[in-house]
Amino acid sequence: MLWSKAVRERLKTGGDREVIQTYPYRSACPSTAWTELIENASEELLFAGYTNYFLWTQVPAITATLRQKAVSGCQVRFLLGDPDGDVTRQREVIEGVALTVSTRIRMSLEELARLADVPQIQVRYSAAEDATNHVSLSVFRFDDQAFITPHLARVVGHDSPLMHVRRRGQGGLFDRFSEHAEELWGRGVPLPSIATPQT
Repeated sequence: MLWSKAVRERLKTGGDREVIQTYPYRSACPSTAWTELIENASEELLFAGYTNYFLWTQVPAITATLRQKAVSGCQVRFLLGDPDGDVTRQREVIEGVALTVSTRIRMSLEELARLADVPQIQVRYSAAEDATNHVSLSVFRFDDQAFITPHLARVVGHDSPLMHVRRRGQGGLFDRFSEHAEELWGRGVPLPSIATPQT
């Protein structure tokens, strides 16, 4: 009541306080933002994108960084879609692009195989019954911050919007999206070895 309408419109209150930045396209988020969040994380890195392959093209020296993070005690997890799953095949038809969903997943597996000697890095496929929920929403968590990408109907990930959130309290946006990712992870299927990805 004490603040003018103009001031209230410029100050974030309630749940809005967790939203740091929004981008109409994931590709509009600068690679420096990804790099900074990954490098600053000390406890938790969770990459719950369906393919995750773009990380190796967008984040310089990410393999070395992930190795260093995991060895120093940071939990590093990757949740991928099953490259041979029905939802993956359906999504490939919907997107209709040359760089198919299964190819992008296998590119990630190939890169992750370089980290097979680091047992602290965990990789799972989302369960078949969760694949539709996984392919439609990506959650990338860096300690108490996250990038969220809701995937639009017929576009690839880099053309979908992205939201950067930071945890400010219990039950906010960060917690809601993190709980979604943890639920998918909990039912996920561990890969027997990331050194020998399925082809």
